[in-house]
Amino acid sequence: MLRFLSILMLFSGLLGQSLPTHAQSGAQEPRVGESGQPLPRLISLAASKAFMRSGPGRQYPILWVYERPQLPLEVIDEHRAWRQVRDHEGTTGWMHVSLLSSRRTAMIIGTTRKLYDDPSPASATRLLADAGVIGEVKSCEGIWCQLDIDGTEGWIERRYLWGVYEREIID
Repeated sequence: MLRFLSILMLFSGLLGQSLPTHAQSGAQEPRVGESGQPLPRLISLAASKAFMRSGPGRQYPILWVYERPQLPLEVIDEHRAWRQVRDHEGTTGWMHVSLLSSRRTAMIIGTTRKLYDDPSPASATRLLADAGVIGEVKSCEGIWCQLDIDGTEGWIERRYLWGVYEREIID
């Protein structure tokens, strides 16, 4: 029994040493795609009609057809001129880079939300936006983001948006 425990401890010690530090702590190293851009990153749909495919090429089957320009998407991988993207519902697939834009947009999630004149719920309500409304991200800092929705700018808490990361600063 003692010999078995010794072997088990030796094996677990070797296994622990073979793992990189970031794997042991659960943290991820930043990744960079073929384009030189970070992965993951947020972008938006540029085209009025875009095909999401099952693989990085026109020979792969179409999974979804998107007809919503400015839809925020997350790039999670790259292969040549193709980007593997994830939408707000978690659907993933591949899109050609010509269909995408680096312009930052965000979508209102949950229910109807208030956008304020200033980054404070005590300020006047600038507009009400239904879930699914998309706006251009002007800035984000702390818990607040400023959106431009059809020419009207207002502040909203980032927790009500899909298309910005939790601690991301945008100026």
